[in-house]
Amino acid sequence: MARVFVYGTLKKGQPNYKHMINTAKGLAKFQGRGRTVEKYPLVIAGKYNIPYMLNIPGTGHHVAGEIYTVDDQMLQFLDEFEGCPDMYQRTLMRIEVVEWEGKGDTGEARAAAEGIMECFVYSTTTYPPEWVGLPYHDSYDSSGKHGLSYILRESR
Repeated sequence: MARVFVYGTLKKGQPNYKHMINTAKGLAKFQGRGRTVEKYPLVIAGKYNIPYMLNIPGTGHHVAGEIYTVDDQMLQFLDEFEGCPDMYQRTLMRIEVVEWEGKGDTGEARAAAEGIMECFVYSTTTYPPEWVGLPYHDSYDSSGKHGLSYILRESR
């Protein structure tokens, strides 16, 4: 099992959460909430209003999201869904645990208690330079005050 931190449309209550609970795509178990230890720019970009975490450490905000453990099948699905490695790249990042519900081995429990753990995160280094000038967000909600509702793939 791998740990994945999601910050966009795959979170609970967001447009693509359905994939996280579709066992035909693999297993994903919600473990808790967290935020990036380092600051990153989280922007909403493109004609489909997609959230992107730009891999520019030290710029932007501590990005809030959810921590999941996923099996190999779900990790492979997420790689394909996120267009990895072309659109997003999956990298390990340090995540500060804000709220932990997970029950697991003592290593996980200890990491959660210490407050920081490494998780895979889908961020991007392949973006148009003008995205750096977009507004930075500390958390994502498709129906947020930004007014940039995500356009589902089925509706494109």
